[in-house]
Amino acid sequence: MRQSLATRLALHAANLLVIAFLLLPMAATTIGALQSAKSLQASTRSVLPPEWTLDNFRVILSGGAQKGAIFEQATYLPDNVKKIRYALTNSVLIATSVTLLTLVFGSLSAYTVARLRLRWVMWLMNLNLFARFVPVIVVMIPLYVTFRQLGLLNSVWGVIIALTGFLLPYGVVILAPYFAAVPRELEEAARIDGCSRFGAFLRVTLPLSTPALASYGAIVFIVAWNDLLIPLILNNRAEFMTLPVVIASLVGDLFVFHNLMMAICLIALAPSVILVLLLRRFVVEGLSAGAMKG
Repeated sequence: MRQSLATRLALHAANLLVIAFLLLPMAATTIGALQSAKSLQASTRSVLPPEWTLDNFRVILSGGAQKGAIFEQATYLPDNVKKIRYALTNSVLIATSVTLLTLVFGSLSAYTVARLRLRWVMWLMNLNLFARFVPVIVVMIPLYVTFRQLGLLNSVWGVIIALTGFLLPYGVVILAPYFAAVPRELEEAARIDGCSRFGAFLRVTLPLSTPALASYGAIVFIVAWNDLLIPLILNNRAEFMTLPVVIASLVGDLFVFHNLMMAICLIALAPSVILVLLLRRFVVEGLSAGAMKG
């Protein structure tokens, strides 16, 4: 059924409003990151600053070694900014490790759910789904006590294990319907040719499920990269903090480093944007197919 001109215009207007709603905060963050704190607080009515500067990025990327013109007379600079390289390295290590671990274990678990219709498997699947409705903050105290007894506080691996455990059930939910939609005849043909069940899974099912794996991997990477609560609770030493924790630490009792926060936000946003741009074709295909299959 062909839509009327008024309907098409209304849809385009709605799309433009949604895009503006998403991009306006990004524009404000970019403008704030390219000016000094004095210029940022001088006038609340002007949109563009009177002068532009890259000193905020210079301070962050140099770990406070190069303060630039706007920080030459600064008497205080947060210690976490001086160790921003640790935070960047930790964020990359945590997000990458969590993504790889959830893809490996999530694909194996989802394949088991999709192919082995065992009663206890489906019961465990439903239990996992029910557990996802529990807010993460509810289990933070037991998680902290457990990780303290295991000696995993103030370590990158503690955060990796915790995030992998929280995000793994989502992989089963997303990947199981996609694996179930792959024809069994293809796997049976591979097994006739000499492949084991696991070999057929690696050589047939996984290649055909690339869009679902890419979409799930992108989602997990973005969630692990932006997670604040778990790294904040488990790690209190600067050398084990992540970028979201460093951003939150810039809000002090007496002063808020707005311009440094905005600059770090742009730096932290770059990997997620690059990943989505590289995998956008697989992400769109995987999410649309997952919505129709199963």
